[in-house]
Amino acid sequence: MSIATRIYAELRGDKTIWAVLALLAVFSVLAVYSSTGTLAYREKGGDTEAYLFKHGVILIGGLFLAYLTHLLHYKRISKSAPYLLVFCVPLLIYTIGFGAEINDARRWIQVPFVGITFQSSAFASIALVIYVARAISAKQDYIKDFKSAFLPIILPILLICGLIAPADLSTATVLFFTCIFMMFIGRVALQYIFLLLFMGIMLFSLLVTVGKFFPDIVRVDTWISRVVEFTSDPDGIYQVRQAKIAIANGEFFGLGPGNSIQRNFLPSPYSDFIYSIICEEYGVIGGIMVIGLYLLLMFRVTRLVTKSPKAFGAMLAIGLAVSMVLQAFANIAVSVNLIPVTGLTLPLISMGGTSILFTCISFGMILSVSKYIESVSEN
Repeated sequence: MSIATRIYAELRGDKTIWAVLALLAVFSVLAVYSSTGTLAYREKGGDTEAYLFKHGVILIGGLFLAYLTHLLHYKRISKSAPYLLVFCVPLLIYTIGFGAEINDARRWIQVPFVGITFQSSAFASIALVIYVARAISAKQDYIKDFKSAFLPIILPILLICGLIAPADLSTATVLFFTCIFMMFIGRVALQYIFLLLFMGIMLFSLLVTVGKFFPDIVRVDTWISRVVEFTSDPDGIYQVRQAKIAIANGEFFGLGPGNSIQRNFLPSPYSDFIYSIICEEYGVIGGIMVIGLYLLLMFRVTRLVTKSPKAFGAMLAIGLAVSMVLQAFANIAVSVNLIPVTGLTLPLISMGGTSILFTCISFGMILSVSKYIESVSEN
């Protein structure tokens, strides 16, 4: 038996989703290696392989976590949902008060003695999606009473998103709308979905008010400045201008791997604006391929959901997929100047530790659901 055949037999679940995971990882390696060149010369004395090695180790670790997670039965994930959510609350509060400040934002927790930073919002996002999937699936019928909708679903969403938002509004927004989508798919009465939306707006207004008095805790000045810049003169924003130049340079076929010019001028070309570098080096074809991979993931998960005999598995898979795809398109929308700068990374492609690891775990959970459906269909 060849190695390829053995690997194919070992990886259970939807093979197309496995392929999407692998191709995104390939794009990640190519794009990060190219986009970190200037950073390597500035901080590592020209050692361009240092960042590639670090990124490669994290990526391999993430793929291994995806494999381990896909081996678990997703019902075990359901049982852990309340504990994960309870653990998130003090973790997020600690981040707000004592988190490590990077780029004027407290989104990270410094792990003692090892110097590694951990982004608590990434963990909280997955925990909330798992919890909402469990809460919705616990009610097999149409959820149309206040008791079934407010305390078990609406309140936890507001709490977690409200704790993430002060330092990371973009992540909180993506998570909030992911939960709204899950409630709609989970047949929660529209009046309670609109209630969540209304209370979300009220919560945002409260955060803006608090931010006026405590700007070190709630980054309201940053939110306002980004919106004002975008609405008044979007082309005047330095990052956006450089990103558009990079995309224009790529034309149809791109400049070729490693030939990006704008990586020398574009801030964070390896994270927030990595899509621009992909378009510059691989052209419109490369850009469409990346978009196509996220759309293919969404399509396969939607197909998965229609075949799922269990409500929790369907809600978990669709929630995780929507979260990843929303974040991906928000990142891409920034690069093409459709929305204000957010700071969101491109899932699994941008350089980063916590983001890659938890994205891979999300893939693993989706594949765990897929594996179960596959086993049921075989019997």
